[in-house]
Amino acid sequence: MVEVFSASGMEDMQSSLQDAFSKFFPKKKHKRKIRVPEALEILQKEEAERLVDVESVTEKAIRKTEQSGIIFLDEIDKIASRGGTSSGSPEVSREGVQRDLLPIVEGATVTTKYGPVKTDHILFIASGAFHLCKPSDLVPELQGRFPIRVELDALGEEEFFRILTEPQNALIKQYIALMATEGINLEFDDAAIREMARIAVQVNQKTEDIGARRLHTIMERVLDEISFDAPERSEGVFTVTSEYVRRQLADISENEDLSRFIL
Repeated sequence: MVEVFSASGMEDMQSSLQDAFSKFFPKKKHKRKIRVPEALEILQKEEAERLVDVESVTEKAIRKTEQSGIIFLDEIDKIASRGGTSSGSPEVSREGVQRDLLPIVEGATVTTKYGPVKTDHILFIASGAFHLCKPSDLVPELQGRFPIRVELDALGEEEFFRILTEPQNALIKQYIALMATEGINLEFDDAAIREMARIAVQVNQKTEDIGARRLHTIMERVLDEISFDAPERSEGVFTVTSEYVRRQLADISENEDLSRFIL
């Protein structure tokens, strides 16, 4: 009998050989002097790893990835051809990237350090800002693999308010924790948060629209004075109001040139 190896079969064999040789030739060990508490942590970590069946965990992880995995392709518009496919032009390389992505999206076996992973049942989601091109600029085969298309609206004041308040690591919570290290209890009025959201939308409309990234520079500008003087402040509580936000950002937000480079 003669067995013919396909591309996926060769990848499986390569992964198996790598695992086998890694067991035959253990990693080199190095001696070093450490303190007893550090040694205790290392020993606990090593013993915990021995209690875990790595092969079983890897097998389950690969199976879940193949059956329930989601791959998000961001900025797919960057590889869309905008016409003109002359030899040596950037359009040719963009189309080449699309051709390389196509087999993976259609379904292929990808070699990873944990073993081969089949992408037949993985959900692929792609996003892009198609303001300089359109989805039809992608190669037809790749377009057909993304049949559901959704157009998203720009972020507004209400969305910015939610971004500042709802996430677990929201900017508001980060700055409150940062000021707490200096012994200052920082508080924000809802009106102040909405004022920062409103100014962020306003600056995005006047200058380049960079979305929620604008909130970080606005927060930094609003709390610049407090952060600088925090070690020398005697009061334990500071409340950020809408009037304080307007006072800190009035000169910059009204000047389009300054807001373009500072905010």
